[in-house]
Order: sequence, then C-alpha cells, then structure tokens
Amino acid sequence: MHVLYHDRWVIAFDKPSGLLSVPGIGPDKQDCLASRAAEAFPGARIVHRLDRDTSGVIVMALDPESHRELSRQFEARETVKTYVALGSGHVADDSGTIDLPMRKQAMGSALQIIDHELGRRAVTHWHVLERLEGPPRTRFSLHPVTGRSHQLRLHLQVLGHPVLGDELYAPPAVLELSPRLCLHASSLEVTHPATRTRLQFESAAPF
Repeated sequence: MHVLYHDRWVIAFDKPSGLLSVPGIGPDKQDCLASRAAEAFPGARIVHRLDRDTSGVIVMALDPESHRELSRQFEARETVKTYVALGSGHVADDSGTIDLPMRKQAMGSALQIIDHELGRRAVTHWHVLERLEGPPRTRFSLHPVTGRSHQLRLHLQVLGHPVLGDELYAPPAVLELSPRLCLHASSLEVTHPATRTRLQFESAAPF
C-alpha cells in the first residue's frame, strides 16, 4: 500500500489496479484495501470507493468523527475529483459535459445502462489532455460531479470512446489495447475534518 498522506485523522492511499476497495462476495474476494488498511492502521475506515480495476487516490478516516465529516463532504459534493482515462479513437471536441442518467441493467448485474426514465442523474465534465496515434487514442481529464458506479466508464462509452482495457463496456478490440483498465483517480480535494484546511492528494497516472 502506497501512502500519500497520513495524520491522526486522515490517511490517503494510491490504490493499485486489481485491488478491491472493500470485500466482495466469496472467500476469494476478501483481500481488499479496506482490510489491509485496518490491519496496518487501526481504526481506518472506508469513506468512498474506487472500482477494483481503477487505480489512484482513495482517502480513509481514522476515527468516527472524521469518518462522519468526510462522508458528509462526499454526499454534499464538496469534494473535487479528477480522473485520467485513455479512450479509444479521437474525440472531435476539446471539452464537454455528459449529463445522462444511469441505473443497473438488472438486479444482481454489475453493468450500468443509460435510462432517461428510471436512471439517477449522472454528470461528467471532460476535456482532452492529448490525442495519441498508433492506434488512435485520447487521453481525457474527467471531473465527475456525481459519483455513480461505473459512471466514467459508461459515459465515455456513450461518448463513443470506451476506456482501453474495460472488460465491461469496451468492445473486444478496445479491451485488447491494454492489459489493465486505463482509468486512474489522479487527484482528490477534501476539507480536513479537524483542521478545516483544504487538502489535495495527487497521483500520476501509470499509463
């Protein structure tokens, strides 16, 4: 576990791709960042999650009061989250906003779909960092306003530029372009639950 920041109230990690944030269902899915952190840092508790295959910044609280305050900030959308993604192809515009409601495809399914009637609002701001060749790819900076499960992955798919290595939303040809999901939580801003100063945790994308 790579620790980005640590004091008596808050700890921030750089989560690797392939590691669950919290335990899953079944004995083979019990190893996760939350259990490793709780063992190494007694009292550590999860505040928000990243998908298993998404890497990058994740923050935890080290006492109940800090957990309540950080959880409130996420719920009230007072945090600022930035992701980097590699999408297939070249997007035409340099920036934009995707405002498309989402819901689970079916009970028990991991897949999310766009549903204008039953979906919950999901908003993502994006802009282009770089357009790459051989094969054509776009490096995106993504700023989710909401925090729906798989929001960035589904929104980029709907935009026409699915994330490289995405086993759920990318076609086979795009899935095969990377051995990992090319989505990384590169920056997270929160207000310190005790000192009330603004904190920014950063991690460079490894792709």
